[in-house]
Amino acid sequence: MSAQSESLPSTGQPVGLTVDATPAQRPGPVTLTGRYGRAERLAQHHDAALWQALEGHDQTWTYMGYGPFADLAAFSQWLGSRVALDDPYAYAIIDRSGQAVGIATLMEIRPAMRVIEVGNIVYSPALQRTALGTEAQYLLARYAFETLGYRRYEWKCNALNAPSRKAALRYGFAFEGILRQHMIVKGRSRDTAYYSMLDNEWPARKAAFERWLAPENFDASGRQRTSLGELNAVR
Repeated sequence: MSAQSESLPSTGQPVGLTVDATPAQRPGPVTLTGRYGRAERLAQHHDAALWQALEGHDQTWTYMGYGPFADLAAFSQWLGSRVALDDPYAYAIIDRSGQAVGIATLMEIRPAMRVIEVGNIVYSPALQRTALGTEAQYLLARYAFETLGYRRYEWKCNALNAPSRKAALRYGFAFEGILRQHMIVKGRSRDTAYYSMLDNEWPARKAAFERWLAPENFDASGRQRTSLGELNAVR
């Protein structure tokens, strides 16, 4: 038998290992604070700052199931609809100045299976390629594994979304495959790339995140000394 299976005593057939079947918890209105900013429950009052950060950057919405938006009123109405949802459960990403610069959600929430996904990620240009952008992913993953008790943490994206696929590997997710013609989004066919991170992989991923986020990993100009991809051995 492999490390992921054992023999069923009554029949000798291979079956999965016994695991703790206690359901995980659902995400809640927590504030996750880091060195570079925080993630907090998305609220209607975040609309103006987020619109200011996202206005005119239509490329941000290309692979999303919604957007771009014509004006603040349309964006605010959409944001209000997201605030009301329990799944996806949305968090605003707040920078050191207190401004909302992005959104990320915990979604496809299956407590009984202890599976959850991080997705619907909207990073404004002010958040892209920043330490806070990475730290927000660390904070959400740590919350999902260590507080909520999930054993599988998923990342899914349009297979044509090269930046998202690169980010998944950089953050330490493992590529699992592509589901062909998986969805229709904005009237277009979408193949979906699947990635995952497991609870037994989290300690190493956590260590990589924390080493990358440490102040000593950045020089006086703010340039990284060692990349997160290197720390996660991305090839």
